[in-house]
Amino acid sequence: MLALSKTGQLNAPPPNDKNLVGWYGKGATPGEKGTSILAGHLDTMTGPAVFESLSALKPGNTIDITRQDRKVATFKVDSVETFSKAAFPSARVYNDAPNAQLRLITCGGAYDKTTKDYKDNVVVFAHLDSVKNG
Repeated sequence: MLALSKTGQLNAPPPNDKNLVGWYGKGATPGEKGTSILAGHLDTMTGPAVFESLSALKPGNTIDITRQDRKVATFKVDSVETFSKAAFPSARVYNDAPNAQLRLITCGGAYDKTTKDYKDNVVVFAHLDSVKNG
């Protein structure tokens, strides 16, 4: 489970597990009313990570999330956008929604060797399309 930092930014999952996707615990559960936020690494020191291909998603693509109750929530991608971390639109990405929405977040853009971080974030905006028993 992920939390916000003192500056209001979402903390990334631990860097030692390249396949871990973190869920913002104060957000909605995927498939429930509201905005569900998941974050994962683009890469780690050991190579590509779970959200390596996130920026390749296109509007209309689907994302399946198997929930703890074994139901599968299917989301349809609305857009994939890249934002500078210095001007990240927190309200647009994190604010609650009146229906079930999903945000997938990872790093993107150029890598800054000085800060040892990427300069941008890639955000996938999606809405709930269906929920099925798994």
